[in-house]
Amino acid sequence: MHDLGFFRANFEKVAQRLAARGAITGLEQFRELDQRRRAVITEAEELKARRNAESAEIATLRKAGADTTERQQQVREIGNRIASLDEQIKTLDDQFRELLAGIPNLPHESVPAGGGPEDNVEVRRCGEPRKFDFEPKAHWDIGPELGILDLERAAKITGARFAVYWGAGARLERALINFMLDVHTREHGYTEVLPPFMVNSASLFGTGNLPKFADDLFKCEKHDLWLIPTAEVPVTNLYRDETLEAERLPVSLCAYTPCFRSEAGSYGRDVRGIIRQHQFQKVELVKFTRPEDSYDQLEKLTADAEDILRRLGLPFRTVVLCTGDMGFSSAKTYDIEVWLPGQNGYKEISSCSNFEAFQARRAGIRFKGAKGKSEFVHTLNGSALAVGRTWVAIVENYQQKDGSVLIPEALRPYLGAERITRPS
Repeated sequence: MHDLGFFRANFEKVAQRLAARGAITGLEQFRELDQRRRAVITEAEELKARRNAESAEIATLRKAGADTTERQQQVREIGNRIASLDEQIKTLDDQFRELLAGIPNLPHESVPAGGGPEDNVEVRRCGEPRKFDFEPKAHWDIGPELGILDLERAAKITGARFAVYWGAGARLERALINFMLDVHTREHGYTEVLPPFMVNSASLFGTGNLPKFADDLFKCEKHDLWLIPTAEVPVTNLYRDETLEAERLPVSLCAYTPCFRSEAGSYGRDVRGIIRQHQFQKVELVKFTRPEDSYDQLEKLTADAEDILRRLGLPFRTVVLCTGDMGFSSAKTYDIEVWLPGQNGYKEISSCSNFEAFQARRAGIRFKGAKGKSEFVHTLNGSALAVGRTWVAIVENYQQKDGSVLIPEALRPYLGAERITRPS
């Protein structure tokens, strides 16, 4: 949500920055609505001043014994008009809030201009893709051959875009979750949280998922409950409508949750395997910071996510998203993309974003500084990492000629094995 005062005072600048990300819908409507609202407020204030003056004069006349019946009727008519204008203002304010709720965040000045993914800018790369002495397979072939991934039975019991993991495949998923949580809590300074996997509408509004992206979510019929699309939603809303003490900041939290997405609008994309699922697991990092610290914290959060890939020995690159490829609530986003030999390309495994005060304003999350002044915090989050895609990256990058999959050294204590082999 935008600050209304800033939006009004800097309308042309705001319009330019929104146009850079291809978001122009609603701006002219905003200007028209703002002009109407100001006109109604001006008329209401003038009438209230007139009513007060008339009431004072009537009181004087009545003391003098004059007949004020006609003037009192005029004051009542003014009052009726004021009541009507106040109702109009309330209606316009509701329309304002609805309109502002649908306008995306402004991109930070450091975000490169562009229209889509082709204009994203690579900022660093780590590791080189492995050179195989055989034709590498994709995970949708390796998994079934090793008996660790079953998409057919998942489709039978639930539907398309779900997966069943068997044996070492299930243990690998669990090992990755524990490994990520341990690194982030023991070494990166995050506090682990296990939140609910369902949230109410107010929580989804706070993070910017509602009302604009309802089609991307799964709703529980007859209840104001939604399955979470990411742990970002419940964890960010832990402090909804609260004021934090400045000395507590930054607050750094991490959480494992399953995530549920309808994948509306993604028809035909990543239809094979488990790259794009309706249900998947993720470890999420969330930060609440002072405004002046948030971009330094974005760099730290991104580095924490990258560290998981470094420890697992997986090649990756980090790109900064251009204005036309950013998420609705984000002011700046880094995507981390892992190399997948089965697809012969890099695939997103984490998005790390700074939302500045956009989510905090929607959710009412503030902090109180040393002088007692209340301000909105800046919120950040990032996947660290998407567990299923990390599973895919390990299976494809560590596949062997004999069909087995080596386990990265950092993960072996968690899995209790050095290799996944074909069932005998």
